[in-house]
Amino acid sequence: MSFVEYGDTIKDGDTAIVFLGHESMFPVKVQHGTVTQTKYGVIRHSTDLIGKKYGSKVTCSKGGWVFILHPTPELWTMNLPHRTQILYSTDISIITMMLELKPGSIVCESGTGSGSLSHALIRTVAPTGHLYTVEFHQQRAEKAREEFREHGVEHLVTVTNQDVCKNGFGVSNIADAVFLDIPSPWEAIGHAKSVLKAEGGRICSFSPCIEQVQRTCLAMEEYGFTEINTLEILLRVYNVRTISLQIPDLGKAAEDNSSTGFDSSNTSNQGSPCANLQQGTVQFKSGVPLREMVGHTGYLTFATKS
Repeated sequence: MSFVEYGDTIKDGDTAIVFLGHESMFPVKVQHGTVTQTKYGVIRHSTDLIGKKYGSKVTCSKGGWVFILHPTPELWTMNLPHRTQILYSTDISIITMMLELKPGSIVCESGTGSGSLSHALIRTVAPTGHLYTVEFHQQRAEKAREEFREHGVEHLVTVTNQDVCKNGFGVSNIADAVFLDIPSPWEAIGHAKSVLKAEGGRICSFSPCIEQVQRTCLAMEEYGFTEINTLEILLRVYNVRTISLQIPDLGKAAEDNSSTGFDSSNTSNQGSPCANLQQGTVQFKSGVPLREMVGHTGYLTFATKS
């Protein structure tokens, strides 16, 4: 099993996603002889998972069923164990596009955190690219190495435990792009410039506060970066549903009576079809926004090395 190469069959040691519903799923490490408890009952790894195909419908001990899905960076983002605040797919998608990443790209990242963005970057630059990720916290760095090894992507990533603001990324003049998600990104702009290739490299800084953005932009200008711009991505989800509305009575009967010269008080017209016209309904599809939406996550500041 690998996050960058699809495997057809569930094997011992794989990380799989147990899908109970769109709002209920969780990761599980498949191990021979192990059981997993769900609200639908027990899943026995040896008989219910190992050897089955990904996407299989598995019946639990209480008669309910779940789907077993192959892990992807998107599913991992939704289910990973949170060691820090993480980036979600909305911001990740614009980051990978604006940094102009592709297979073969070299990317430097700080900090690693829970590895949400890291998995997406690895999948984007595979199979010939590489991710150099720096994490200040030793235990988080060790846990990230362990996860990358379990997910079959350790050959595509190098994890370093150090302070990027003081010691940099440990490499120089090799990166196509740099990503910063640290409390004081302006202190690492000099190291980011030295790690980027001679010209045209891209940099992105994620910051939740506008004061951080201001100081980062000033540092980017000081180090000669160009095309500096800041974005905030807000995702608004719409539900498409069928709506029924009554056809309004626009007074057609009264207009017809007046145009033909009939007196509306004449009792002889009371039995006419227009007088007994029943209001109907019309159905149509409409997109309705959710009452709640995810608001501010952070500001994304992009720039180009000149």
